Amino acid sequence: MNRFEGAGRGGEAKIRYLDGDFQVIVPGGFVTCAVTGMHIPLSELRYWSVDRQEAYADASASLQRELELKKG
Repeated sequence: MNRFEGAGRGGEAKIRYLDGDFQVIVPGGFVTCAVTGMHIPLSELRYWSVDRQEAYADASASLQRELELKKG
């Protein structure tokens, strides 16, 4: 499945995050940032964790998650 297939649909996509790419499991228009709760359109998705299988709105959110987990 193309990574942008289903991007025009309004629901949340289910994604498998890979190294340098992602695979759409369930088509949708966005994923939710694990830190901010913000909806991220698939066409704008740039930051995620393969190990945690979660998306981030931007580099700042990704760093915030890393720091949170190192504290705990």
